[in-house]
Amino acid sequence: MNEIAKAAASPTKAFFVRMITRDITLEDCIFDLIDNSIDGAWKTEGSPPMTLEPHEGLSKYDIRIEADPNKFSILDNCGGMSLDQAVEYAFSFGRKIADHADGYSIGVYGIGMKRAVFKLGNKIRIRSTYRDEHGGRHSFAVPIVVSKWIENDEPPWDFDIDDDEPLENDGVEILVEDLNSGASEAFRNPSFLENLKRMIARDYSLHMSGGLKVALNGESIRARPIELRKSDEFSPMRMSYEEQIDASKKVTVEIIGGMAALPYDDNEPPEDRSRDRERISGWYIACNGRIVLAADKTDVSGWGSDDLPSWHGQYTGFLGIVLFTSEDAESLPLTTTKRSVDRTSVVYRRALRPHMRDVSRAWIDYTNWRKQDLAEAKKKEAETRSIPIHQIQAQSSTKLPNLTVKPRQKMANVNYSVSRERMKELARELGNINMSYKDVGLRSFDYMYSDYVGED
Repeated sequence: MNEIAKAAASPTKAFFVRMITRDITLEDCIFDLIDNSIDGAWKTEGSPPMTLEPHEGLSKYDIRIEADPNKFSILDNCGGMSLDQAVEYAFSFGRKIADHADGYSIGVYGIGMKRAVFKLGNKIRIRSTYRDEHGGRHSFAVPIVVSKWIENDEPPWDFDIDDDEPLENDGVEILVEDLNSGASEAFRNPSFLENLKRMIARDYSLHMSGGLKVALNGESIRARPIELRKSDEFSPMRMSYEEQIDASKKVTVEIIGGMAALPYDDNEPPEDRSRDRERISGWYIACNGRIVLAADKTDVSGWGSDDLPSWHGQYTGFLGIVLFTSEDAESLPLTTTKRSVDRTSVVYRRALRPHMRDVSRAWIDYTNWRKQDLAEAKKKEAETRSIPIHQIQAQSSTKLPNLTVKPRQKMANVNYSVSRERMKELARELGNINMSYKDVGLRSFDYMYSDYVGED
C-alpha cells in the first residue's frame, strides 16, 4: 500500500497545560516555587549537602509570599535566575538529557515553575535580577498570558524575554494575576491560608532551622522544631549510611526515631487527648532537606504491611525521620509532586527494610508492654525531656524501659440492657447525670460487691 497520508500526532499547548496541572494541588504548586527559591539560595551558598546538624547557611535569605483573591506573588533574594538559565532550560517542559539539576537541589524534573504558574492563573510575569561571573548586575522579565500562548500550537513554543528594571535584591519575583477560580477561592479562605502556613512550617522546618525566613501575607512563619524525648531509660536511635548508586552517584541516608510525645492510654478520655500529639506522630521522609512525606501512618512507611500492624492511636507519640541527601537529585526517592516517596526506589526500600521497620516495631512492642503496668510506664515517661534532633547521639536501636509485667487477671464482661430513663435516674443518684453507661454499671457493681462481699 502506498503511503498517502500521515496521522497527526503533534501535541497541543492546551493539552500540556491540562496534563501538568491536573493532578497537583494548589499547595504543592506553591511549594514548587518555594523549592526553586531554596535551590537558588543553596546554589549561591556553594551547594553544600543538607544534614541534620545545626547551621545558619540560609540566614541571609527571605521568601515573601502574598496571596489574595486577585493576585499571587512570591519574591525572594536568593540570587536570581540567569538569562542563560531562562533561555536554555528554566522554561522548557522537562529537563533535557544533557541538563543536570544543581548540586543538592530539590527540583528534579524541570516542570515545577511552569506547572505552578499555569495552575495559579492566566496573566503571569516572572522577573529576575542576578549577577554574572564578573559581578555585573542584570535583569529581565518573562511575561506570559496563557490564554494567548495556547492559541497557536505551531513550534517553537517559546516565551518572550524582555529587559526589565532591577529588583531591590538579587532574586526572582513571580506575579500571577487573573487567577484561576480555584486559586482565587482558596486565597479567599482563611482556613486554607492557615493550613498553608502550617504545612510550610512543617515541610521546610529543616531549611528554616538553617536560618531561611518565609512570610505569608506579611506574617513570618516559624518553623516547627523536630524534637524527641530522652531520659536515662528512653533514648532515640540515630544511624547513617551511604548507598552507592553507581560509580559517580551516591545517597546518604540518616535515620532518627523515638518518642516525640507522651503516648495515650486507654483510660484517657478522648476530650483530654491532644490532637497535636496525633498530628505530629508518624514517619517523616526528607529529600535534600525538603520533607516530602509528613507524619505518615500508612503502608508507605511500613504500617499495616508484612509483620507490622496498621497504625493505631496506641502508637501516638512515635516519630521517625529519614533524610535522603544526594548531589544528584534524580537519585532521591521522590515523586513528581514531591509529596510522597517512590516506593519502587531501591534506596527507599533498603531504608524501610529493615531500619525503619525495626524502629517502628520497637515502639509497637513498648506500647503493648506498657499496658501491663501503665502507672509505672507513665512515671518513667514523665521523666523524659525534649531535645532537638541534632543532639541525639548515634546508636543503632531505640532505648526503651524494661517494664515488669504483672500477672494479668482474668476478666469477666457484663452485658445487659435497661431502659434509658432508669439508667439516667441511677446516674443522677450517683451524682452525675452525664456519667457514661459504662461508669454507671461499674459504680453499681462496686456498690453491690461491697454490700454483699465486702471490701477486697
